This record gives sequence, C-alpha cells and structure tokens, in this order.
Amino acid sequence: MDILRKEGILMEIRTLMQKLKALLLALCLFLTTFAGVRIKEIAQLQGARQVQILGYGLVVGLDGTGDSRQSLIANQSVRNMLKHFAITVPAKRMNVRNVAAVIVTANILPFVKVGSRIDVIVSSLGDATSLEGGTLLLTPLMGPDGQIYARAQGAVSIGGFNINTIGGEKVRRNYALVGRVPAGAVLEKEIKQNFTDGNSISIILRNPDFTTADRIA
Repeated sequence: MDILRKEGILMEIRTLMQKLKALLLALCLFLTTFAGVRIKEIAQLQGARQVQILGYGLVVGLDGTGDSRQSLIANQSVRNMLKHFAITVPAKRMNVRNVAAVIVTANILPFVKVGSRIDVIVSSLGDATSLEGGTLLLTPLMGPDGQIYARAQGAVSIGGFNINTIGGEKVRRNYALVGRVPAGAVLEKEIKQNFTDGNSISIILRNPDFTTADRIA
C-alpha cells in the first residue's frame, strides 16, 4: 500500500510540474510578445503631427534631357536666377536643355529638431524627359502657413531611365521624372507640437483595441 501511495504522489507531482512548465512557457511567450512591442510602434501622441512642405526649384546638370524652349517656366526661372549674379541673357537666346523646373516635397515628422536632415522628393514640372544625373539647386521649402521650414539641395537619385536608341526606339525603366535627394533638406524651423492638456497627454492607438488600451493604461 505504501508503494502504491508513493507512486500516486509521484504521479501527482509529475502532473503538477508539467502544468507548471506549461504555465511558465505561456507566461514567457506572453511577456516576450508584449514587451517586444514598443508603445511608439502601436500608438502615437494625440496632437503630434507631421507637416508637409513644398517648394519650387531647378535641377541642373542634365544631359540634354531638361525642359525645352516651349517650357517657359524653366527659362524664366533661369533668367531670374542669373540676374542675382548680375548676368542678363535675352529671352530669345535662352535654350537650356540641361535644366528642369521641379516641385520639391518633403514630410517633417514630429519632434524633428532644427538642423536635422530629411529626404525630399523631386518631381518634374515641365517637359523634361529625365532627371537622371541632375543636381537640385538650393530650394526653400514652405509649410501650409507660408513660412519657410527647410531648404533643400543636392544630387538627385532616380530609380529608372528613359533613353532613345539609334533606331528611334525608346527604352524606359521605371520612372525618370521623379527622384529623391536623400537627406537633402536641412530643417531651419521647428514644428510646434501641441500634445499636452494641462498635466496629461493622450495616446491614440493606430489599430484601436480595448485589450491593448487596457494593457498600456
């Protein structure tokens, strides 16, 4: 009887240990999943916003793929720029095929400080055929309020090409009229954020869920 009783106790202990191991394993998995996700990855501060900025500029250094004479925007912009250097060129003499008029856009994320660099997108505005190999000249970027928040300049990087072969065929890969200047803009003015309400802040979940909200709280 004593042997049977001992075996029964051992069986109960083994069963209890197995249940305890399973419980600890489940708890570890839960803690790893929850702790592995940072709050900023699933939520954002209410009132913290990103601001879109844009500007008008010129891309120079193109290999004959810039705007044509029919594109008055680029020609006029080049003349205006040259006037700052005390250079006057008659409008009839202007035929700059290595310049393209572009729109420059960027997004300023919340809490980005003055002096930080951000990427900018450069998009052709005239009848240029490619921005490959071009350089964006210094361009002020304005916010919705009309104030200048950043200035951009640098080599334009594109992910494609658009060429004409000797036989008159066109070879095109991706899109050559939109490019990027990595870290091409320098922030000159900080975006004011209003995310505090007295002594408290509010957090907005990107995918609202009661359980997640309860765990964060």
